[in-house]
Amino acid sequence: QVQLVESGGGLVQAGGSLRLSCAASGSIFSFNAMGWYRQAPGKQRDLVASITSADSTNYADSVKGRFTISKNNAKNTVYLQMNSLKPEDTAVYFCYARRVLGTDWGRGTQVTVSS
Repeated sequence: QVQLVESGGGLVQAGGSLRLSCAASGSIFSFNAMGWYRQAPGKQRDLVASITSADSTNYADSVKGRFTISKNNAKNTVYLQMNSLKPEDTAVYFCYARRVLGTDWGRGTQVTVSS
């Protein structure tokens, strides 16, 4: 099992930016895909963005054009650059890594966007 540690969350005003990082304890080459989910209070956990081992990306419609996912294989880290943040982006953001044998999750980082 690989440990995933998120960082970069915080409080930001609407229109601002944040960059989330997800550092893996081992090589991310073994992952089929990595990405981010988010969960707002009282709501289900939804996919925000993902990136495959071949660098193919996918985004939720609500974040297209505002968020960018990327990874640095040498640093075993996945990033989520979030621009033009909106109050509805407020949630706990969870990093995940999907392997053949299962999926690993981070503990999450809080993102709060004030209006």
